[in-house]
Amino acid sequence: MFKKIIKGSKKYSKSNSTVTDTGSRPPGSGNLVSGPITNVVVNHASRPGQGAPTTNSSSPVVQLPPPMTTIEPLPLLRDTPVSERQTLFLRKLQICCFLFDFNDVLKSAREKEFKRQTLLELVDFIQSGSSKITEICQEEMIKMIGVNIFRSLPPASHENTGQVASDPEEEEHYLDPSWPHLQIVYELLLRYVVCTDTDTRVAKKFIGHSFVLKLLDLFESEDIRERELLKTILHRIYGKFMVHRPFIRKAINNIFYRFIYETERHSGIGELLEILGSIINGFALPMKEEHKLFLVRGLIPLHKPKPIVMYHQQLSYCITQFVEKDYKLADTVIRGLLKYWPMTNCQKEVLFLGELEEVLEATQSAEFKRCMVPLFRQIARCLNSLHFQVAERALFLWNNEHIVSLISLNRQVILPIIFEALERNTRSHWNQAVHGLTLNVRKMFMEMDVELFDECQREFAEKEARAQEVEEKRQMTWKKLADLTAERG
Repeated sequence: MFKKIIKGSKKYSKSNSTVTDTGSRPPGSGNLVSGPITNVVVNHASRPGQGAPTTNSSSPVVQLPPPMTTIEPLPLLRDTPVSERQTLFLRKLQICCFLFDFNDVLKSAREKEFKRQTLLELVDFIQSGSSKITEICQEEMIKMIGVNIFRSLPPASHENTGQVASDPEEEEHYLDPSWPHLQIVYELLLRYVVCTDTDTRVAKKFIGHSFVLKLLDLFESEDIRERELLKTILHRIYGKFMVHRPFIRKAINNIFYRFIYETERHSGIGELLEILGSIINGFALPMKEEHKLFLVRGLIPLHKPKPIVMYHQQLSYCITQFVEKDYKLADTVIRGLLKYWPMTNCQKEVLFLGELEEVLEATQSAEFKRCMVPLFRQIARCLNSLHFQVAERALFLWNNEHIVSLISLNRQVILPIIFEALERNTRSHWNQAVHGLTLNVRKMFMEMDVELFDECQREFAEKEARAQEVEEKRQMTWKKLADLTAERG
């Protein structure tokens, strides 16, 4: 299977390199920079010869029209006899293979508008389903789409200066000047994928693993409009082409690995997680082992990168979906959160506490008992945080009835862990809101179990007394050393 994938990838890459070599021209040689579509041929098992037309038992043979060197007006598809529509469709695809420089608005303005109108007509033609297009027309259309969307993306904003990347939230959104045309090309691909007339057995010959990988590469685009359409298209491909599902999941996982352990820079992590959220929601039970490994190796480590704020909402949804699907995963998820818990980034800590609450809401008592000791040691540290938002968010956990019920059932273990943090807050925390919330939590524990509370208070007093005694001994030792030094000096 792997050899077949590699073989298919090489064929597709070869065809794309043909587009680049024949389509490009040296600067100043003219406005048009794309060659004819007939120079781009992908050999498939169903097509023994390069450039040979595909025959279909239910439709007449369609010959590839001769290459076009210039854009010329063509009649509308709806005004053309049915017998000639397929050939005209191919000629219009050739027009759409011409590429332009969109950085200069006035350059080739007439040709750009003519191409845009042709693309819109193709979208309407596919969407209407008035005439079923042949296999060769489908292949040429997918190649035309590839010519337009598979391109070298401009450098990211943080790469232009070579300086350290700034906060992603503060960066200005990039808008691709070619979007008026790209949007229609993406719309054409989407209409083709969702069309009920599209036969997946035929379409998978053209929308293969290589095509999917190149779509995933485009998620690095800084134009949010492009990423949104890519998200919709990839989700539709995942739903329609069942044969591609394991490959798509693995490819997304590889993107996550590179982002986590190499670059920590990728514009489309949030969109990819949105797709995964829908995929995870459809997982059958009992959950396969590969899906659990994906959670442990792909999703939980996504808490590590610094720019998590850009995609945390989508990540939290995916994590929660896993726990809701299989409650036994709660212990794994909570321990994963503790593993990547931020030490110095207060903003990330607030996010982690919010996600923790969502996970705990779906956690059962047995799984809670397995992880409650390390969990509440971390919560105790958050309670004493000098950053009031962290301490406040940690105290808000006691506003959740399900979490309070879990704590109440295990108060013999939990209260001794966090009692010291609560006492220190009531005595010395600088923020009044945190002070008030701490008193409420303290009162809640007192009402749960007065005897346990008194015992913890007594142990805390004894601990403080011992600490005071140790401190006095230390001071006495230093005083003796100072006196001895003064005598000898």
